[in-house]
Amino acid sequence: MAKGYWVVRVDIIDPEQYKIYQAAVGPFLDSVGGRFIVRGGRNTVTEGTSRQRTVVVEFDSYEAALSAYDTAQYEGLAELRSKAGELDFVIVEGVDG
Repeated sequence: MAKGYWVVRVDIIDPEQYKIYQAAVGPFLDSVGGRFIVRGGRNTVTEGTSRQRTVVVEFDSYEAALSAYDTAQYEGLAELRSKAGELDFVIVEGVDG
């Protein structure tokens, strides 16, 4: 089965609020089977535009990635996150096999 991913590109506008979000989202992801595979770090824009930070979270399936996003618990975290920065958030399916 193909894995699912959250691909999030963020421009942080309130660093203190972002720290609060970071502290809360890790335990949430643990509870729904999400694993950080990219969490900031160095990046080079070779074409197009970028944001300050790129985050990729892996789930066991595309459906699991969608389900995690659609929980009431994450809805509350998303509200917290929205105060911290501007972002692009995409849920994608990986390659099977």
